[in-house]
Amino acid sequence: MPSAPLPPPRDPALPYRVCLVCLGNICRSPMAETVLRDGLARAGLDGAVEVDSAGTGDWHVGAPMNPSARAALARRGYDGSAHRARQYERSWLARHDLLLAMDASNLATLRRLAGAADGARIRLFAEVAGGDGDIPDPYGGSAADFDHVLDLLAAATPLIVDRLAQLLDPPAPHGSGAAGPSGPAVPGASPSDPGAGG
Repeated sequence: MPSAPLPPPRDPALPYRVCLVCLGNICRSPMAETVLRDGLARAGLDGAVEVDSAGTGDWHVGAPMNPSARAALARRGYDGSAHRARQYERSWLARHDLLLAMDASNLATLRRLAGAADGARIRLFAEVAGGDGDIPDPYGGSAADFDHVLDLLAAATPLIVDRLAQLLDPPAPHGSGAAGPSGPAVPGASPSDPGAGG
């Protein structure tokens, strides 16, 4: 089970805002954004949670998703064609309830950017899904590498959706209780070479 609860909404009157962050915002984070949006929609939470993505680096600002990432999504029925890469800006911190970093390096970069005040709102994607380690960077890799990343994201998404659902609509305290997240935890993965990917 994840070790810490999700941070509460900054403003309960607004949708809960989640930003997924990797290095270049052309591979991992836009793939995760696409899959998480779909999972939220299937759970009826697309109006309660808003999802976007960004990168900590500026190499690919304005560029579309990496073709291999887009192809991996397309093989499973997702459309990543509308994505354009962005670099995360300090001024955005106040509008996001939760930032999910794809790896420890990006987690550290975001926490340096945020300082102590918002540190609890910046978490590892895999940790929130009940796993550990990094989501490996497939940039420059094979189609199988991108498919592996998508497998990890797809396994994590129902668990993250479940946690968001419990945060926004917690079960009654004296009822039978909601079942804990089920399904496979995201396996730990060795940190990848940072490169300039996503």
